[in-house]
Amino acid sequence: MRVLYVHECLGSFGGAEGYVLATARALRARGHEVGLAAQKRSGKGEEAWAEVFGSNVSFPKNAADWRALVDAFRPDAAYIHKWEDLEGLEWLLGTNLPLVRMVHDHDLYCLRSYKYNPITRRICTRPAGSYCVFPCLAPLKRDRSRASQFRWASFGRKLREIDLNRRFDRLIVASRYMEAELLRNRFDPLQIAVEPAVPPPGAAGSGRESSSFGDENLLLYVGQIVRGKGVDALLKSLAQVKGNFRAFIVGEGHHRAKCERLCARLRLEAKVQFLGFIPSSELESCYARASAVTVSSLWPEPFGMVGIEAMRHGLPLVGFDAGAVREWLRDGQNGFLVPWNDTGAYARAVDRLLADKSLARRLGENGRKLAELEYDFDRSIARLEALLARVAAEPRRRAA
Repeated sequence: MRVLYVHECLGSFGGAEGYVLATARALRARGHEVGLAAQKRSGKGEEAWAEVFGSNVSFPKNAADWRALVDAFRPDAAYIHKWEDLEGLEWLLGTNLPLVRMVHDHDLYCLRSYKYNPITRRICTRPAGSYCVFPCLAPLKRDRSRASQFRWASFGRKLREIDLNRRFDRLIVASRYMEAELLRNRFDPLQIAVEPAVPPPGAAGSGRESSSFGDENLLLYVGQIVRGKGVDALLKSLAQVKGNFRAFIVGEGHHRAKCERLCARLRLEAKVQFLGFIPSSELESCYARASAVTVSSLWPEPFGMVGIEAMRHGLPLVGFDAGAVREWLRDGQNGFLVPWNDTGAYARAVDRLLADKSLARRLGENGRKLAELEYDFDRSIARLEALLARVAAEPRRRAA
């Protein structure tokens, strides 16, 4: 099968790019040919993309470019990821190509992208509609490239994007939570397939080494340091932990400076260390030393691959109940799921794990077994392969 990936960025950038590369590499290893239509380059890790996609890479800008691309590559299916060029989507919908889209996050139906109130961070439970314009003012988007720091986005264009996506043959989401969001926005339930975004083995080390659960009581946070990830809420939780601990914050983001200042105000500098981005070998060492992994997201997580990676390392988890987190963080089974933004409950959960090493080990081992049973990468790729083949054999759905 010849699969045309359609994704805005070629190269390493974020979780979506990691998933695109991992699944394309896996499909290629199974004998399929993969191509890529992109809009820009990240300038990072492009060698790996060249190994997977070879010369089958294009940057279409208009209908003529799309036509030339499809004529040259002759795809059996298009696998669309993050793509905001509506004219390109309309051109694809005008063909007989089977169209499958992976909805990675909330961009499709939320102009703010993060699906929460910008002041309170309370999770939004509304579909896209007039409320988004007023009182939410969602079209007023942050744009750090502009002197004003903001720009006005077209809500009508967002509704048009939603309508175009309703005409795709299949939409893949990584969680039941995301499925519910699409249903809230009046997508056809028969159009939606739930397939967890399972990271490949080795994405953050093999996970075969078990933690020593030593007296260091190391807590590990791995992820972006942006407002929705709630590192500030994590710090407020850690300030209430009674037991001795150390914490490593692994990652970068525009909220880091604020979180470092908060860390100082909370007098946590001796316990909490911001490591920034670190090589995978160093991250593996952190996992081997850790006693637990902390997930502090306050935005509604579409999935949360860090949870799967933690489970593969046999580590228990503590996380806020936000979005799809509850689908892999089973309270009392592989960690503790605490109420949204309840920093006191979060601190108590951390204290339980640090005070009872046998409990931490048991929950961590439960997580390892859960990851093996429900989040196996090879089985996930086999399901994706079967879905693409099935959609390719079905009649197209193109009703406007």
